[in-house]
Amino acid sequence: MPEDPHHSSRGSSDHTMGMDDVARRVLLPVSPADDAGGESDAAVIDLWGQPKIPDPFVWPQADALASSERELDTPVVDVGAAMRGGDGMRLAAEQVAAACASHGLFQVTGHGLDPALARAALDGAAGFFRLPLATKQRARRAPGNVTGFTAAHIDRFTASLPWKETLSFGHRDHRTSGSHVVVDYFTSVLGSDFKPLGAVYQDYCEAMKQVSLAIMEVIGVSLGVGRSCYRDFFDDGCSIMRCNYYPPCPEPERTLGTGPHCDPSALTLLLQDGALDGLQVLVDGEWRPVRPRPGALVVNIGDTFMALSNGRYRSCLHRAVVHRERERRSLAFFLCPREDRVVRPPPRLLAAAAAARGQDQEGQPQQPRRYPDFTWADLARFTQRHYRADARTLDAFARWLGAGGPNCAAATSASQIQDKAHQETV
Repeated sequence: MPEDPHHSSRGSSDHTMGMDDVARRVLLPVSPADDAGGESDAAVIDLWGQPKIPDPFVWPQADALASSERELDTPVVDVGAAMRGGDGMRLAAEQVAAACASHGLFQVTGHGLDPALARAALDGAAGFFRLPLATKQRARRAPGNVTGFTAAHIDRFTASLPWKETLSFGHRDHRTSGSHVVVDYFTSVLGSDFKPLGAVYQDYCEAMKQVSLAIMEVIGVSLGVGRSCYRDFFDDGCSIMRCNYYPPCPEPERTLGTGPHCDPSALTLLLQDGALDGLQVLVDGEWRPVRPRPGALVVNIGDTFMALSNGRYRSCLHRAVVHRERERRSLAFFLCPREDRVVRPPPRLLAAAAAARGQDQEGQPQQPRRYPDFTWADLARFTQRHYRADARTLDAFARWLGAGGPNCAAATSASQIQDKAHQETV
């Protein structure tokens, strides 16, 4: 990506680092031997070191279908060339349009992410998940909250548990929030010794935010609403960062690291670690792997953007598998709008759809809305407290809103809408 203040690979954080700085800052301050009162590192590993997986981790056969040998054919979009305009933007928009109208996933290069920063973030996650459980539990997730540490989401579910550990935290651009919220989170929850690690993720999140906004420019062009439409919509958003750890599993064919679902957020940027695959997308009845590409980020559409596109772009149905002898890590940045911002398709997009559909019986232009207006705060609350996200989350959410949503006591049991959900949300 070209040098541009709006597309900096590091954002405008005052934590900007050099290569040597990065290497130093991934060293975690608490070692197993130093954590008084905590469990040993071996005890944490033993949690997963069982000859058979416990029953709550066994997934229904319909969800744990065997993986296809056919790799998903995903376009690789050069977002840097797109930002320079001309043929680069035209080609990128065509690639994005084709992918998002079919399965909702593509990969991007030319994003400008510093490889040293990417490695620091991956290594920081590896180090965190190796810490004693007592240390990680300092950041344990509270019920109904999206941020914090959790193992297998046992704080939320009792069946079809994912074979994973996660650490999630929120991000707001410090230009609008007035503070470095990621650094503040690490120091307030884990302790002041974790400030360097928080600084790594502050920089990483700000880099991901800028890449996300550049991708939104491409998506806006692909939908015919212009470069600034969606970029402006998400500029002051409140995003979520998640570090994923998938331990080795004794029976990988009976469980999943992440069950079939669509992300409730708008856009997900995923950094996969190394050559070990795990992400899969359902296409034509097959779960096809998305192989890691050196230097590329995986991008997928979520439910919030499916609503913003009025259903023209599909939220990506995906899952993650685990491996018998090898662990796997990934970093997911979920782009979300500001909590109180109303999510509705831009008028220009609705007008084009109405023109294509003609007029109603009274001669008035049709406005074919597929989803009602909503705020990200309501959708996040729905997926955290009422519904285990799956392939039907947005439709269930629309019914919940129709029944009164957060303002109707009868609607607070919206989990009953769900037949059988098999997946955790962001």
